[in-house]
Amino acid sequence: MLRSFILPLLALLLGFNAPAALAADPPPDVLARTTTQEVITILKQDKELQRGNLAKVHELVEAKILPNFDFNRMTQLVLGRHWPRASAKQKQELVTEFRSLLVRTYSSSLTAYTDQTIEFKPLAMKPDDTDVTVRSEIRQPGGQPIPINYSFYKTAFGWKVYDVTIDGVSLVTNYRSSFASTIRQSGIDGLIKTLATQSARGTATPAAGNGS
Repeated sequence: MLRSFILPLLALLLGFNAPAALAADPPPDVLARTTTQEVITILKQDKELQRGNLAKVHELVEAKILPNFDFNRMTQLVLGRHWPRASAKQKQELVTEFRSLLVRTYSSSLTAYTDQTIEFKPLAMKPDDTDVTVRSEIRQPGGQPIPINYSFYKTAFGWKVYDVTIDGVSLVTNYRSSFASTIRQSGIDGLIKTLATQSARGTATPAAGNGS
């Protein structure tokens, strides 16, 4: 299982949706750094968010985070060798359910916010780069800094996140292990059913994989 899902994933919540005032296609590190303060301000000022209003939490996740992720690519990477075996309908359902899974995970993280801060490392990016890693650390009072690395790639719609590495463990790799175990036991339809059931119950994360 990924170490301490909740606090590390706050970095996701605080980093990825550029204000309209920025250029249409800002560099990924600028996108992350500029929005961090904006979202922290929202968290500190909005009493409904602080009280854990799930409807408002989900609204913030949908508006500020999800547009900056490529869920199709993420789901394909998570499924790995099982992806080509899935039908077009199964692929669509898998993307939908994986997106829902991350909404629940991020929402749980958002309600856990207190006084964490994020420090972004300098990014050395060449003009023709199309795949980069934005490095950061999440700092919390009384705790050790937790490194968070974001894998971005450039698309026709701007820079998109396709993986996150938390304290040395890839989110994609972790879910790949968990999902593969479910597929071995009950097939692709079984995985879809499991994710849909978790969604109906409001479960934030799937069963632990073999990550640490």
